[in-house]
Amino acid sequence: MNFKPDKYGYYGEFGGAFIPELLHRNVEELQQQYEGIIGDPAFQKEYADLLRDYVGRPTPLYLAKRLSEKYSTNIYLKREDLNHTGAHKINNTIGQILLAKRLGKTRIIAETGAGQHGVATATVCALMNLDCIVYMGEVDIKRQAPNVARMKLLGAKVVPATCGSKTLKDATNEAIRDWINNPEDTHYIIGSVVGPHPYPDMVARFQSVISEEIKKQLLEKTGKENPDVVIACVGGGSNAAGAFYHFLDSPDVKLIGTEAAGMGIDTGHTAATLAIGTPGVIHACKTMLMQDAYGQITEPYSISAGLDYPGIGPLHAHLHGTKRASFLSITDEEAVKAAFLLCRLEGIIPALESSHALAALEKVKFQKHETIVVNLSGRGDKDLETYMNKMNHEQN
Repeated sequence: MNFKPDKYGYYGEFGGAFIPELLHRNVEELQQQYEGIIGDPAFQKEYADLLRDYVGRPTPLYLAKRLSEKYSTNIYLKREDLNHTGAHKINNTIGQILLAKRLGKTRIIAETGAGQHGVATATVCALMNLDCIVYMGEVDIKRQAPNVARMKLLGAKVVPATCGSKTLKDATNEAIRDWINNPEDTHYIIGSVVGPHPYPDMVARFQSVISEEIKKQLLEKTGKENPDVVIACVGGGSNAAGAFYHFLDSPDVKLIGTEAAGMGIDTGHTAATLAIGTPGVIHACKTMLMQDAYGQITEPYSISAGLDYPGIGPLHAHLHGTKRASFLSITDEEAVKAAFLLCRLEGIIPALESSHALAALEKVKFQKHETIVVNLSGRGDKDLETYMNKMNHEQN
């Protein structure tokens, strides 16, 4: 079975590029040039050098001994939280900023939910001396204040999205509108494996460094390249795409994605797209999304700003449809409980997004001899206020 997109950007029945006429030129330019640019040895060298010397890669693959003891298996954490800027997002923004420069673009726009992609975009724009505009939902601006401050400090202009649920979906809408109005000089750095072709493939390739490193590091530590299970959280799904990428054609590796169930998949306050969604088009690609009987997108909810999205990347929709990967729904409470556990057992404060991946350890029974890799996609500094509110609530 093929898990790479065809020339039209389809993973099975999902993907494509459903774009307004005004964006055809921009998207076609990317479609025609991205493979040639990122395949160029000079590009690859510059990209690899920056990942090593600026981002701090490779990130460690850490055997979490106390967590392993609790679950009676062998749990490794892929420490994307130790990247410069605190998450996996920088892997993609480094790649896309180099691409944008080769395309002659001078202005960069981005959308962000948890703020990590916004910070990573602002970071590379400062590095490359390019103008940076980040769209962020008004609700997310309030709940992710530390990241908003970082973006501004790095020179980015943060523009609030004030429509709809005022979260990630709405920020993406505003970024697309900006791109339509500024097609000549602007490159849109999409932060996840969503959007029109070639973005899902391009972002997955930039993030594939995660699974590339996992293979090398596991071989060194255990004598075999492949783990038994890889677990990653999924909103749009970029960190999961990166963690899964080099294992897609290895059926012996079980892939588990975790979605945000919010208050529960039957409550109307959820972002578990694959649990309750149906096929449709969102942000210029065909995928699974949360919608009503009339095809109107329903508002997502999650305690985690980075998973608060009503769709999912077309690769993940395809992995779900073909049963190559399984996807679990994790509630707010389950994610917070998993975060507190990691703090106390391993001295690591995870991002709320990553906590959804950690919560899968409670839901799946593993064997003692198995090797489990959890992609720890980001650090929890940005979520401290949420964690403290939950802790204070529990103590009262």
